[in-house]
Amino acid sequence: MFAFFSFFILAFLVLLSVLLLFAWSGTKDKVYAKIVAYFWLGLFILFILGQITHWFTAKKELQKDDYYGEYIIDRNYFSGKQADWQYESFRFEIKENDSIYFYVTDKEKILKTFPGRISTVKPWSSERLKIKMKQPTHHIMASDPTIFRSAWSFHLVFYSPKFYNVYFKKGKWKPIEK
Repeated sequence: MFAFFSFFILAFLVLLSVLLLFAWSGTKDKVYAKIVAYFWLGLFILFILGQITHWFTAKKELQKDDYYGEYIIDRNYFSGKQADWQYESFRFEIKENDSIYFYVTDKEKILKTFPGRISTVKPWSSERLKIKMKQPTHHIMASDPTIFRSAWSFHLVFYSPKFYNVYFKKGKWKPIEK
């Protein structure tokens, strides 16, 4: 339906432009040519602005390769002692062989590793992460993450019965500067 409506509007605009150009050729009054030129220039500028706006606001469409990398706690969502403690205590890594390693840490020292495997499903345009951990596993990794996307990045949010939502982002772990 939308395609038909768009085609109808475009056909109308082309017909109107042709009529204005005929009026210009018959009268030699430049105002008709200027109307057509400004009209199509305006439409072109609107089209370009729409494309730029779409580029800045469209959500990132994720592929399986996008998930590979190291993940750390995102301390921007909830700052403070709890977020700092989580940052120093949990991180994980997804490797290109589709393995995942969740680390319980004491700052830079890894205390315990929980291994697993990842896969993706594509119910819509963006692939969703599915995690299968060896049991028993850490409570943060007990379920698949919710994925929040923006134009340039994404966050993985895991539900924990102890901490509720735990926000991870891609990044290298670095000591907190205090």
